Amino acid sequence: ELLSLPRSPRRSWSGTPSSSRARPRTRRRSTMVKGEKRSNRGQDLVTRDYTINLHKRLHGITFKKKAPRAIREIKKFAMQMMKTSDVRIDAKLNKFIWHAGIRNVPYRVRVRLARKRNEDEEASEKLYTLVQHVEVGDFKNLQTEVVTDV
Repeated sequence: ELLSLPRSPRRSWSGTPSSSRARPRTRRRSTMVKGEKRSNRGQDLVTRDYTINLHKRLHGITFKKKAPRAIREIKKFAMQMMKTSDVRIDAKLNKFIWHAGIRNVPYRVRVRLARKRNEDEEASEKLYTLVQHVEVGDFKNLQTEVVTDV
């Protein structure tokens, strides 16, 4: 003869019983006091050094498209990090990416991203990002660093 044990109510991932109709939690937006200005983090001029792993970004890309895609991926990375749509690649960085040909792109590259003010008056964006190559011996234990003296 089988013993029937009392079953506990099935629980969802949120920890509440699935049978109850709990409202999903929503985060309240903070309201700004009149006259208060929100600081725009993307507006300040800053320079940082990053290591970009090109190997994972170019995995599965056709040989004859690797170096051009690497340049596009560097631009995309710079747009995400510096939050500017105008990204300019330095000629030395371009030379470093292409130095072994279109197929043999380096696995990693150390770059310096500098958010600068646009000198052109009729430019749509006030700021642009300049991406420069930083030569390093090896990439072990390198972190993102803010560069103070440029």
